[in-house]
Amino acid sequence: MTTITAILIDDEFSALKGLQQKVEKFFPEISITATFQKPEDAIAYIKKDPPEILFLDIQMPRLNGFELLSELDGLDFQVIFVTAYNEYAVAALKKSAIGYILKPVDDDDLKHAITKAITTIREKQQLESSNKLIEVLTETISKRNKIIVPTEKGLSFIPQDEVLHLEGFQGYTKFHLSNNTELLSSYNLGKFEPSLGRIFFKCHKSHIVNLEKVRSFENEGYLVLENRNRVPISKTNRKAFLEMFR
Repeated sequence: MTTITAILIDDEFSALKGLQQKVEKFFPEISITATFQKPEDAIAYIKKDPPEILFLDIQMPRLNGFELLSELDGLDFQVIFVTAYNEYAVAALKKSAIGYILKPVDDDDLKHAITKAITTIREKQQLESSNKLIEVLTETISKRNKIIVPTEKGLSFIPQDEVLHLEGFQGYTKFHLSNNTELLSSYNLGKFEPSLGRIFFKCHKSHIVNLEKVRSFENEGYLVLENRNRVPISKTNRKAFLEMFR
């Protein structure tokens, strides 16, 4: 199992060590890379080597937990607040904390918060891995004039010359194919644009057509494809389209 890194920050030494022991006992897959009693020292360390989980006390001298997070704005990690003050709960939730644990730390509360954080991290890693795989496949397969289409069943590899046009709607993309079938992908239209060949033309913010499948242009603002479907073409794109045929 892949190790998950964590940092603990608490100005009380006993609380810091007690939390460290619990985390190491219940979650051996978590590697605690550093602990800090001074939030200023923690900021410098985290900016150089950010963890995946940050256990953070709120009430600390000189700099409280929320102020510390403001100094780390833009860094991506899961935050679990550990504090003796219940009145900070609402503020902690607004900071998108994965967990909020009251001192003294209850074992079940700690396990729940950490499990939730780990699940979020694993899901993100899986998504990033899937996206990277699709990028590699796209680069390889596009050289063979195919488009990779992620669907709910997996991946489809569609020859570009079989695609009549792509239609974007509500964050999805519908592929209209030459055999009168359709293929729906949860990826938006913009995801596919970089992998399309030069035969494709974006005629509208929600439509990309295969120029080889266009049979006519209608003055009221439509392109008619070989299957007789009419696809809208925006006013700003009409000139560019007509210029290609002069």
